[in-house]
Amino acid sequence: MQRYKILHRTYYNFTSDVILGAHSMRLRPREDHELRIESLDLKISPEPDLRWHRDVEGNSVAIATFSETTRQLAIESELIIQQYLENPLDFLVAEYAIAYPFQYSEDDKVLLSPYMAAPGTTPAAGLSNWIANIWRKGEPIQTYTLLQRLTNYIYQNMVYQMREEPGVQSADQTLSSGTGSCRDFALLFMAASRELGLAARFVTGYLHAPSPTGAGGSTHAWAEVYIPGAGWRGFDPTSGVIVGTDHIPVAVARLPESVPPVAGTFQGSASSQLEVGVWVSKCP
Repeated sequence: MQRYKILHRTYYNFTSDVILGAHSMRLRPREDHELRIESLDLKISPEPDLRWHRDVEGNSVAIATFSETTRQLAIESELIIQQYLENPLDFLVAEYAIAYPFQYSEDDKVLLSPYMAAPGTTPAAGLSNWIANIWRKGEPIQTYTLLQRLTNYIYQNMVYQMREEPGVQSADQTLSSGTGSCRDFALLFMAASRELGLAARFVTGYLHAPSPTGAGGSTHAWAEVYIPGAGWRGFDPTSGVIVGTDHIPVAVARLPESVPPVAGTFQGSASSQLEVGVWVSKCP
């Protein structure tokens, strides 16, 4: 078991007083048998009326509503989590799904069908031609090996580029430019997985990126594929690895735009400036 401390600060600075609308925050990691939250301290200024609920995907969402004007919205989340995913390859695949291609059971298809529909507007023909660089129809291959190969191919052949602007590139845009952010690579991986007939979903969270001082980290995005017997397994095409201890999932969704860490509105004539800082460090 590894403990991590996560500090996530978000500041919206306005040039004049504004009236804040409701803000939704997905900052609480997804708890399960692999991850437990030891402590959570969420500070928001100005003081809101705060309510929590789970969305349709089971993500924890905090909704903040405000009653006073302000020139700054400050959101500070400080977490300590316990991560038990020390061996990400410790899973068994159902016998019928070991070799690709395979078919999901009819019961599973009912629940998985939304995650098997192509995301965005990527032309299937272009994506199919690109997938042919990774796997050709009729080639014997194990399901996990295929997904690992897809992960590595994106990592080795695409150029990572941090993008500050909101939104996610379509898979077609990423293929055309050969560049993208972590969320763009996650969407490309999802599109390819779905083209192969596999259920895939988008994951947003944190990544522990060790530095010489032992601290460092960022918000991050990757993808999960449903593998019978193994469940939802994470793949990070930005890093070229299967998701492990250093990946801390916060929210999952069928589409990337559904799970921003913070989203909300304001009324007023002011312009705004966003400042975000994330620090992830190992605890003793």
